[in-house]
Amino acid sequence: MEHMRILHICPAPRLDSPVAPESLQYLGHQIERLSLDQLSRADSNSLSADIVVADACLDLSLAPAIAEAVAQTRIAAPIIVVLSEGGLATASAKWNVSDIVLTTAGPAEVEARLRLARDHHRAQASHGATSWGGRAGVSAAGSTATTGGSRPERPSWNTSGPWTSEGEPMIVVSGALRIDETAFTAHLGERSLDLTYREFALLKFFAMHPERVFTRDEILLAVWGDDYFGGTRTVDVHVRRVRAKLGKDFENAIHTVRYVGYRFSPDSAAAHGDGDGDGDSDEAESDTEEAPDTDAAVEADAASATDEVAEHEQPEHERPEAESNEEDVKV
Repeated sequence: MEHMRILHICPAPRLDSPVAPESLQYLGHQIERLSLDQLSRADSNSLSADIVVADACLDLSLAPAIAEAVAQTRIAAPIIVVLSEGGLATASAKWNVSDIVLTTAGPAEVEARLRLARDHHRAQASHGATSWGGRAGVSAAGSTATTGGSRPERPSWNTSGPWTSEGEPMIVVSGALRIDETAFTAHLGERSLDLTYREFALLKFFAMHPERVFTRDEILLAVWGDDYFGGTRTVDVHVRRVRAKLGKDFENAIHTVRYVGYRFSPDSAAAHGDGDGDGDSDEAESDTEEAPDTDAAVEADAASATDEVAEHEQPEHERPEAESNEEDVKV
């Protein structure tokens, strides 16, 4: 078994307690323990690790803060967050970590998660897609990751005002688009956009990651969360709705990358005008039929094609009432 260098981050009062998960101490890896405050003050040149393990069992505030703290130290290593069973309900993709593990996990499970996180990180690094800490692809600041000895460049969106507890800006300005989460408003130039809650979240996600290509699965995880069980077609439906509300002069800011997903390019929207050939090609892929306008109908896509067609052919007054949820709530 190859020994790993593990940087174990935990709340200061737990530095003298057994490591979490406890089985970690039986695996023979080299473990260096620091509090979050010690990590922020440490000399980045003196720190190195194959894996960062963050103990958030007694202090869940460590989980959303660890990726940014690791990024500031320029440690290029995946992050695994340790949680108690009660903490699982708070787990979020916004933490920007590679994996989570229960504090009660046994040695075999912990070893497997460490190895998989390390190997996945190395594979991403070999393809030039590793960020400083956390998951590959997007850094803790939300920018496209770079390789080499330099830190990722600042994202091309501007911010002002406060930040959320997850480290996200509450006001994002990208080109002519201004999104204000403090008031749940979005403006394109002087025009106010009438968005539902999910459309607002989707547009903010795009604005925070300009020029980055995301798969539908990545968008679904980031915007809908890992507790959403619908199919990725709902992403296509909501992208179409957002494009329609952006209008013909800005709808091409959301480009379809065929067979992959979507890219948000606000600076190219006006230049391309009616599109550059990839702007609205959803119909060329899985979204070939006219998409229904309710999430209940979107999720019906997981059923058989025969059942779906039969449902759409029913008179409107005979169709089952669509499930009410936040998708249809205006912000």
